[in-house]
Amino acid sequence: MPKTNTKKQPLYVILLLIIAAEAVFILPFVLQRIFRTTFLESFSISQTELGSCFSVYGLVAFFSYLFGGPLADKFKPNLLMGVALILTALGGFYLATYPSLYNLHLLYGFWGFTTIFLFWAAMIKATRIWGGTEKQGIAFGFLDGGRGLVAALFGSVGVVIFSIFITKDIELTTVEERLIAFKEVIKYTSIAVLCIGIIIFFLLRFNETENLKTERKAKLLTLKNFKTVMKFRAVWLLMVIILCAYYGYKMTDLFSQYAEDVMLYNKIEAAKVGTYLLYMRPVIGVVIGLLADRTKASLWIVIGFLLMTITSLIFYLGIIDDSTTLLFVISIGTMALGVYSARVLYFATLEEAKIPLAVTGTAVGFISIVGYTPDIFAGLVMGYFLDANKGAAGLQNAFGIMGVFAVVGFFAAILFYILNKKRVLN
Repeated sequence: MPKTNTKKQPLYVILLLIIAAEAVFILPFVLQRIFRTTFLESFSISQTELGSCFSVYGLVAFFSYLFGGPLADKFKPNLLMGVALILTALGGFYLATYPSLYNLHLLYGFWGFTTIFLFWAAMIKATRIWGGTEKQGIAFGFLDGGRGLVAALFGSVGVVIFSIFITKDIELTTVEERLIAFKEVIKYTSIAVLCIGIIIFFLLRFNETENLKTERKAKLLTLKNFKTVMKFRAVWLLMVIILCAYYGYKMTDLFSQYAEDVMLYNKIEAAKVGTYLLYMRPVIGVVIGLLADRTKASLWIVIGFLLMTITSLIFYLGIIDDSTTLLFVISIGTMALGVYSARVLYFATLEEAKIPLAVTGTAVGFISIVGYTPDIFAGLVMGYFLDANKGAAGLQNAFGIMGVFAVVGFFAAILFYILNKKRVLN
């Protein structure tokens, strides 16, 4: 197999990739994760209606993965990623006008196009190029861990902005006052994403390699590339692994709500819980990435799913309530460790499985068609259980469903690890 690159890539490139990789998802996802109840209140929508917005996003993303992958094999990452960030930011300014539910659906469909068709495969391929043949674990560890830090910083600043515009105790404020405060959070976030997009467009550059020069001569969309990636057993297993791991990641959206509804925290305290967890991602990303480069990425994915299975069972059984604060902290920390470990490494296994760099975009797009379908149904599933059973009961049922996905992912990851050890993944 040809080397991924023969020249060392600049350090600033991975830093730009980290910032961009999370910034593009702040408006569609992170704000809702940190300010979930405030978001629902501001737009006067239910959990299920928010889930339907995510489903529209997921449906657009479904087709965007397929066609956006080959696009990344043709055009430079700075062009695709820069434009994607700028368009996503423009959508954020529209979000700040508090559109109707119908228009909110349209906005999420638009974001499905900007963040996936233009951005996703280009970002994954750029990270693989930076990591070369020997540093895939640390490349994707830096990427996801750094993304966690970026999200945490955005979240922290968002909480500060929200607090600044809340001039009295949060429990004494009116809905209108909270609407004004949250609008400022959205506006400042959109400005930041816009600026990052401009920086990426002009500054994201790689040292040229023979592989990169050759790839740009390839056709935009070829059946040959799809046939190539479909021959790899790793591709099919990664579909299942990413599907289950991503569903687990979507469940982290509920940590802040659990803190508010079950642990009885106020809105600002609950938002801080979600933010604090994001600070775990940089540590987990770097540590797990280093360990993966010294062992196998697939091994740590197995461990991640095991941790997810155990902790989802704890939440499902309803053991945690406002009298077990320490257990709550340990459990969400352990679940985050499992979720982030799997999330950090699943694309690092592309090198482990010996998938050619020239078809990386196509492979990522093809895998993602199935792997990221939780964007379509996870929000609806969670919304259904949360609306049908308010409070602790609904949250327990939601974590029970996560447990099923964790078990399936665990066995898929074990199979990937075994086949990789026998060198029969390709």
